Amino acid sequence: MSWTVVPASQFGAQMARWSALHAAGAASPLLATDFVAALMASFADGRELLAWHDTAGVTDAMAILSPGGVGVWHTFQPSQAPVGLWLQRDDGAPTALLRPLLARLPGPALLVGLTQCDPALMARPADAACVRTTDYIRTARITLRGAGGFDAFWEARGKNLRSNLKKQRNRLRQDGVTPRLEICRAPEQMAQAVADYGRLEGSGWKAAGGTAVDAANAQGQFYRAMLEAFAARGAASVYRYWLGDQLAAMDLCVEGGDCIVVLKTAYDEQLAGQLSPALLMREEACRQLFDENRFGRIEFYGRVMEWHLRWTDEVRTMYHLNGYRWPGLARLHAMRKPAPHSAA
Repeated sequence: MSWTVVPASQFGAQMARWSALHAAGAASPLLATDFVAALMASFADGRELLAWHDTAGVTDAMAILSPGGVGVWHTFQPSQAPVGLWLQRDDGAPTALLRPLLARLPGPALLVGLTQCDPALMARPADAACVRTTDYIRTARITLRGAGGFDAFWEARGKNLRSNLKKQRNRLRQDGVTPRLEICRAPEQMAQAVADYGRLEGSGWKAAGGTAVDAANAQGQFYRAMLEAFAARGAASVYRYWLGDQLAAMDLCVEGGDCIVVLKTAYDEQLAGQLSPALLMREEACRQLFDENRFGRIEFYGRVMEWHLRWTDEVRTMYHLNGYRWPGLARLHAMRKPAPHSAA
């Protein structure tokens, strides 16, 4: 059993290793090679490390790590990555792997943090001498299979939600406005989809904060490259919701591991006072996904919002996991109040 640690610039040479491990494990699309390669190309600063662990000649864990404070490393975590870049063959807790990894990292390596861990992909361990976990966020999903179909799912939603969206559809009908859901899946459609998404998001509050996707910025370049790569193997979908000739809402999604992940949602905020374009889109998209029966679940991965709770009661808590070189460090770290949603 051993760890190998190299500069993450060698990820291209190890993509086959990452892909093989991804196929053997939980297979979240958020840890697919296409997703990781696009993150690295757009957001890595050259200080990252690539690490992999072999047992009896078989790779059973891999990670991309970034330096934090003195003696601290953590999984590479740009904001566009819903989960930390730690990949393993099984879904058990990785506790036994952390101290040997610390011994191989540039020193003195005292703490390694696995950020934004999903308990559905990797079991959350109990705190121990050299391991501590902290809550990150609650996130939501919708189970598609075994739920009795869309009608049963929709009937279980709150009466206010169902009534409100029905009234909005009736109003659109009375006004002669025809809603239309369009789904783009071809690689050559992704550049325009990201540009359209950027214009939609850029017209709202995110533009003022400088966080909106734009076709020309690093975010836009990431989403275009990543979606094109996923679409080339039939695993990307962009939902556009039209009200007549007006683009009202969009979802950017990736697929794999029996799920579809909604990465980004934007809507025309000028409509918000009269309509809920994102929710109207979500209703039609959910109906279609239930009917197609292609996936077992819809994953949202963002922080649970009020609208999520109207849509589903399936909520779980993501977490950060810290591994320490010595038990005393774990005790000292536990004595100080951690920053909100911080692994280190």
